[in-house]
Amino acid sequence: MVIKVFLATSSGSTAIKKKQQDVVAFLEALKVEYAQLDIACNEQNRMWMRQNVPEEKKPSNGIPLPPQIFNEESYCGDYETFFDAKEDNAVYSFLGLAAPPGSKEAMKADEEQHIVENGTYADESNEEGAGDDSIEVPEGDRNGDAHGGEAEEGEGVKADELAEPEENEASEGDEEVEEKGHAEEDGEQEEDLQSEDEEEADVEEEGEEFLEETREEVAE
Repeated sequence: MVIKVFLATSSGSTAIKKKQQDVVAFLEALKVEYAQLDIACNEQNRMWMRQNVPEEKKPSNGIPLPPQIFNEESYCGDYETFFDAKEDNAVYSFLGLAAPPGSKEAMKADEEQHIVENGTYADESNEEGAGDDSIEVPEGDRNGDAHGGEAEEGEGVKADELAEPEENEASEGDEEVEEKGHAEEDGEQEEDLQSEDEEEADVEEEGEEFLEETREEVAE
């Protein structure tokens, strides 16, 4: 089958030239065999194109503009429908050709065929299978974590209760040491006062003795 592209090589419209170039360039990129049929220089080509474009595809004035694409005598479409097919990765389907293996369109067709046969996407089925392989944890084991947490909390409370008496004992020991220290300081102060009193008494005795000696000397 040969793809026929009807175009006007001597068209004065820049838009028509651009559309024709886009169609031809894309067909060459896909390595699709095609034939260019000029309607500007060949009246027979122009008449054939106008007669074979379906009435519902013709514009309001009844004169279809190039480019128009056919697969042998079967009408494929104009530039707009060709562009839409290109955007949807469906050019081979648009042209009535089988998509080559490995192409995006072929992969898309295989996926759609798989959906028709199995009624689901392969990815979804894989996800469901992955869900079936999951292992449900017994309720007893799941609760075990909670009990374990409670046991750990209980142990923590006991440890705090044991630690509190030790802290109280330590604080009481510190208070006793402080009291002993104050008692010793008070004892030292009393001893200092006693020593001072003794020294004053000694001084007084010495003074009295000195006065007596002086009186004796005077009396003599």
